[in-house]
Amino acid sequence: MIILGLNAYHGDSSSCIVRDGTILAAVEEERFKRVKHWAGFPAQSIEYCLQAAGITLDDVDHVAVNSDPRAHFLKKAYFTFARRPDVALILDRLKNQAKRQSIEQELATAFPRQTFKGAVHRVEHHMAHLASAFLVSPFAEAVAVSVDGFGDFSSAAWGVGRGTAIDIEGRVFFPHSLGVFYQALTQFIGFPNYGDEYKVMGLAPYGQPIFVPQMRKIVRLLDGGKFELDTQYFRHHREKIDYAWSGGTPHVGTLFADALEDLLGPKRSPDAPLTQVHRDIARSTQAMYEEAFFHLVNHLHDKHQLDSLTLAGGCAMNSVANGKVLRQSPYKRLYVQSAAGDAGGAIGAAIHTWHQTGGKGGDRRPVALQGDRVPGRTIMEDAYLGPEATEVEIAALMSAREQDIREAGCRVKNLKDFAALSRRTAEAVAAGKVVGWFQGRMEWGPRALGNRSIIGDPRRGDMKDILNLKIKRRESFRPFAPSVLSEHVGDWFEESGDVPFMMQVYQIQQARRAAVPAVAHVDGSGRLQSVYRQTNPRYWQLIEDFRQITNVPMVLNTSFNENEPVVCRPAEALDCFLRTRMDVLVLGDTFIERIEVAEAVPARA
Repeated sequence: MIILGLNAYHGDSSSCIVRDGTILAAVEEERFKRVKHWAGFPAQSIEYCLQAAGITLDDVDHVAVNSDPRAHFLKKAYFTFARRPDVALILDRLKNQAKRQSIEQELATAFPRQTFKGAVHRVEHHMAHLASAFLVSPFAEAVAVSVDGFGDFSSAAWGVGRGTAIDIEGRVFFPHSLGVFYQALTQFIGFPNYGDEYKVMGLAPYGQPIFVPQMRKIVRLLDGGKFELDTQYFRHHREKIDYAWSGGTPHVGTLFADALEDLLGPKRSPDAPLTQVHRDIARSTQAMYEEAFFHLVNHLHDKHQLDSLTLAGGCAMNSVANGKVLRQSPYKRLYVQSAAGDAGGAIGAAIHTWHQTGGKGGDRRPVALQGDRVPGRTIMEDAYLGPEATEVEIAALMSAREQDIREAGCRVKNLKDFAALSRRTAEAVAAGKVVGWFQGRMEWGPRALGNRSIIGDPRRGDMKDILNLKIKRRESFRPFAPSVLSEHVGDWFEESGDVPFMMQVYQIQQARRAAVPAVAHVDGSGRLQSVYRQTNPRYWQLIEDFRQITNVPMVLNTSFNENEPVVCRPAEALDCFLRTRMDVLVLGDTFIERIEVAEAVPARA
């Protein structure tokens, strides 16, 4: 049985392919369109997934989409009659629903020489989210929670997963939403772009939670772990907000109402300086989110007495809150998929449909994560599901761009012996050089996890400035992440455990922080990625070689990009290398080094 999973007509449009319960490929459309968070129908992603599986659309038995416009019809009708929102808002919602009904036509248009003869399954948005975490986790039984902005008229859903089934027992419906709360406050602080919430997380440790009393007026906690918004501070429930979801960069208009300025003071314009007030609002926003989040998950633990938790939805990208689960709640195990947001709904819809249609098989190399190993379940332990490049393709690129490479003052060496390649790369990192590392299959989800990464020396206090000067050109308050050998996590962090997808922020041991200033945030934390030899032997070996040179079992890891989606193909990696001041590029077995800057950055003693 072959199932094509889709997240369509929404930010982070994506697709995946599942054969007999095993995930063969998954990718976000932005990687091909080269537009961050691209929204629309993921035609190029579908094309890649079909090619990766060696099939055509004719071979697909089912298409599963992570949205069902028919879901919660009575709730929608009641809201419309009771609240009487602006007519433009109603018309806009109906227009969006009409688009989501046209999957068959979209497929026919995108693939005119192929014929889809199977069935289309529309999976309710939060069921797809819950499935995207629990049904690929290593847990036989767990509390399952989905929290985001909105999808199919609800913003949160929770229940219990057992075996291959999920029982949803509670929801929060429109207009109440922790995702909208966080996004509205992100806009208020002056970060207007879709997906800017991570900037608030990065800014928060620089502030104090002095606005929490005001935040508790915006978000109210209710019995049963639930929450609600005081809607006087928002616009989304009563008037049309500008949304752009089709064929480009997602855009969301202003979500907060004027009353928020009466409560917190004047909003910040994007070009205004950041003051301590903005840092304090960021810290208070994060604190309020965590208060509501733990109100929900702790209630669910009290109710079910289960020690495992799976998280999904856009709010599950809040790695700061995730990192506190094992410290501030009774749970002992946590799983968050690498694409926890809407992109991941493609996998959730497909895997849910697989089990609903009687699927029994499925496997994803159960070698690293600790869990119960449920028969018949795919266990997603790595995120390497995207396109890869052959050495023949890389060699052809080197030949075609030979003059550009020479004019950039670079030398090229092909090292077939990976041990030599890894050692040479580790020596470059230890010497303070910035290295682009392009290996194997591209990561699924927003995090660079060692196949499309820029790597630096975590021991250098100036490495953040070097990266921002040479490549990233981003806000100075945003941290860089440590990729750590899995067997050494407990030696350096206050918590240990499986964190393969960089979805948890843990505290670095206080005595260790001075040794790795480039990856220790202002509050002593680091957004951890535990690296396993079984799932990424090349990246593991690079870090091991760095450890042998420096006695530090980690490298600084940031995404291979420059204000664009993470690079997908070798040509994009080479272009990024040439237009920035990166020192080294490792493309498969090819080692490219700028000669004139090879000794420019002195090594740390």
